[in-house]
Amino acid sequence: MAAKRALLSLLPLPLILLWLAAFDGGDAVWMTLPPTGTKCISEEIQGHVVVLADYVVVSDDHSHIPTISVKVTSPYGNNLHHKENVTHGQFAFTTTEAGNYLACFWADGHNQGSGEISVSIDWKTGIAAKDWESVARKEKIEGVELELKKLEGAVEAIHENLLYLKSREAEMRMVSEKTNGRVAWFSIMSLGLCIVVSALQIWYLKRFFQKKKLI
Repeated sequence: MAAKRALLSLLPLPLILLWLAAFDGGDAVWMTLPPTGTKCISEEIQGHVVVLADYVVVSDDHSHIPTISVKVTSPYGNNLHHKENVTHGQFAFTTTEAGNYLACFWADGHNQGSGEISVSIDWKTGIAAKDWESVARKEKIEGVELELKKLEGAVEAIHENLLYLKSREAEMRMVSEKTNGRVAWFSIMSLGLCIVVSALQIWYLKRFFQKKKLI
């Protein structure tokens, strides 16, 4: 922790603000839902990460706002959020497993045939989903000190993400090595089988010609 604070103290303020700009916001997505069918968004997230998302139906006709259904599932198919006949909502959870988290949206049955529906989704993960106002009140910090706290959190998030990518790389390398080993053994077995079959063919032809007294 002391090393991280020392690193933060050496960074110039413009660089700090630039980094905070990169990590303050989440991923805002505009989605157009067809009258029938489902549209989904997904994000690969590591374990023990906070996810917070708000969604709202955007309609020019304020007298009639169409409703949608929403379902969020984990990489293993566990249901994390499911709502029907809503115009807006929010879901929040902490990931328990690493992988692709899927959020699917579709128009409700009584809205089908009424045209496309626009949905705004504000998806935040990790450091972007943290309630910094509560942190500032709890720790009684503000101004540059709060910004440094945010940057420290961003550095920790980057460090954890790098460790996650490193572990995924090791897993992929292990799978690749196993696959290469299996392919090598299959090639050796195929070559051995071809040699045995060729030897049997030669032996059979030799016996055949000997019986016919051709050799």
